[in-house]
Amino acid sequence: MGKENPEDGTIKKNAKKSVPKLCGTNYPLSIAFIVVNEFCERFSYYGMKAVLTLYFLNYLHWSDNLSTAVYHAFSSLCYFTPVIGALIADSWLGKFRTIIYLSIVYVIGHVVKSIGAIPDVGDQTMHVALSLVGLVLIAFGTGGIKPCVAAFGGDQFEEEHLEERRKFFSIFYMSINGGSVLSTLITPILRGDVQCFGGDCYALAFGVPAALMIIALVVFIAGSGMYKKDPPQGNILLQVCKCIGFAIKNRWRSSKKAAKREHWLDWAEEKYSKRSIHEIKMVLRVLFLYIPLPMFWALFDQQGSRWTLQATRMNMDFGGFILKPDQMQMLNALLILVFIPIFDMGIYPLIGLCKINFTPLKKMATGMIFAALAFGAATVVEVNVNKSVVAPPMAQQSLLQILNLADDQVRVSLQGTTMTLLSFEDPPEYQRWDLDANNQTMKFDLSYKNEQTNCTYVFNGETAYSLVLHNEGPRIECKLTEDNIQKSDKGHATIRFINAHTEDMTITVGSEHFNTTGNFSISQIKTVERGLYSDVKCTIAQTDYSIDVGLLDFGATYTIVITEVSGNKVTFKKIEDVQANNVHIAFQIPQYVLLTAGEVMFSITGLEFSYSQSPANMKSVLQAGWLLTVAFGNVIVLIVAEGAGLEQWSEFLLFAVLLVAVSIIFSIMAHFYKYVDPEQLDLLGKEEREEDNDLKTNENLVPLDGNVVAKTTKM
Repeated sequence: MGKENPEDGTIKKNAKKSVPKLCGTNYPLSIAFIVVNEFCERFSYYGMKAVLTLYFLNYLHWSDNLSTAVYHAFSSLCYFTPVIGALIADSWLGKFRTIIYLSIVYVIGHVVKSIGAIPDVGDQTMHVALSLVGLVLIAFGTGGIKPCVAAFGGDQFEEEHLEERRKFFSIFYMSINGGSVLSTLITPILRGDVQCFGGDCYALAFGVPAALMIIALVVFIAGSGMYKKDPPQGNILLQVCKCIGFAIKNRWRSSKKAAKREHWLDWAEEKYSKRSIHEIKMVLRVLFLYIPLPMFWALFDQQGSRWTLQATRMNMDFGGFILKPDQMQMLNALLILVFIPIFDMGIYPLIGLCKINFTPLKKMATGMIFAALAFGAATVVEVNVNKSVVAPPMAQQSLLQILNLADDQVRVSLQGTTMTLLSFEDPPEYQRWDLDANNQTMKFDLSYKNEQTNCTYVFNGETAYSLVLHNEGPRIECKLTEDNIQKSDKGHATIRFINAHTEDMTITVGSEHFNTTGNFSISQIKTVERGLYSDVKCTIAQTDYSIDVGLLDFGATYTIVITEVSGNKVTFKKIEDVQANNVHIAFQIPQYVLLTAGEVMFSITGLEFSYSQSPANMKSVLQAGWLLTVAFGNVIVLIVAEGAGLEQWSEFLLFAVLLVAVSIIFSIMAHFYKYVDPEQLDLLGKEEREEDNDLKTNENLVPLDGNVVAKTTKM
């Protein structure tokens, strides 16, 4: 989203030719095709990614940690592959053909991913295989074209139209965020509000982004005849690596008695020009500052994983509409569009008026602190969210709640603990019982109206139970049933019925049917959509009765006890076994605001700083380095999600603390950094051109662009 500032800062030298213009402007008509292509491609990418975590969780039935790990592994791959795309474009195919071919790979990936979301296609193993193959193809497609599309758009402008070119990149950047906003709003609706194959329609939620990617490809090809298509120029990143490798090899081969050189890179002087070596030194100084940056992205990209999972356990009711947990991600794209002008035209000028030297590196460090504060806010939200969650039992441990449906109090003794239960005690509370082994026989001694009885059951570890007590005349009877304490990841309610009436009955809630056989029989536990249920149908002996069970709320688990049927009236008792999600999703807004503010100061400033501090022909190297920091940030999340084994609130807190520590390290590194003034760069450019003329008299040197100006000697 906001981190994808597309400008690469290079100026291409193209032969002038007459090109169609947008009406009354100096903008080439070809850029309209490129902007539409980018809008559709970003809609495709962010739309698919918005529902990805819930797809793993609800369709593939993976755990929270596995879903998070695969999500961030995919995100990481999407930011490793741009290096491959840049190599292919610059060294082999050129930007145009690279975009075409990798977009086809991209489309195939989307189609495979959509097919994998169709339940009728194969078994679970097939769904997983198709999903993973689709994601790999998408990662190579989106990553491969990422460094090409924006630069290809810049190639369409003449050198004298630099202002139009700059404005193009602003329009291009807006198309990125516009596609992101719409896709993160629409695809969750396609997933949740459209039902297909008996559930959420993930096939459609992935299919529409696939269709948008096809449109993106068709639009891009449609403008083919209008584009300027520069041939491959040789990859500057590869040339930089060769220069560094030569310096290291030359130093290693040199004798210990060889004269020391001021910088280790100076050992490349035998083959590369001083100008080239000096440029690489400048770039390496910036790349050195990149080392701490992955930690910021480790926090930033959790919007689509951990923060979405947090949203599934919150109250999403805004009165007139119900927000979906995966729709909350659009807030970042919306806020970035609002915050950029606020910061550029308001906050930064005000800081300048206060005569505070708010340098780019200080902005980036401040952005890190804001991101850490965002995760501090997420920690507070998570702690409060967990108050409505029943912590699952550990190994050799069981949870037990006792429902007293008898007409008087019952005394229960278990393992030396005695409790008195009032009739229809509400709400019941789960007690945690330690077992001697993975399973254990437990005996309950019961006292009811001076009558003594007992019941014995085998309890398994890591399981929650309800013990239902009811009276048969003067005696107490017991029934043990396993419970579901896991909150629905879709925000649904979970419900079951206990039939204390003597006759069989069928109860219909929404599209779900619950069958009970009387005499305190217990129905299956099922999930239903959250909502008001004022007309639940209860069928007894072919007679329909209406029950108003009221609100079945987000994430709650209910036991409804049918106690009596008299005339046209059914009497029942509703018990909330697991509390509803009582923290509103609006409490996530502060963490999104803080994180987006951090993004504006960190990401956008970081790119601008990088471009201003490097020679023009090195921008692509820094772009590759910047994208790799995003990739490594996702690797950090993958490691923590799979290896730390922390509770979610403590994991959020850990990330916040780590980023604060990293921001301190970054600030120390920044303190010793000496800025290069843009005017000095211009002066350096003149000196470099003069040096190029001098190089023609030297038969041993090669400029970094790889063009041999004289015969070279093999080393």
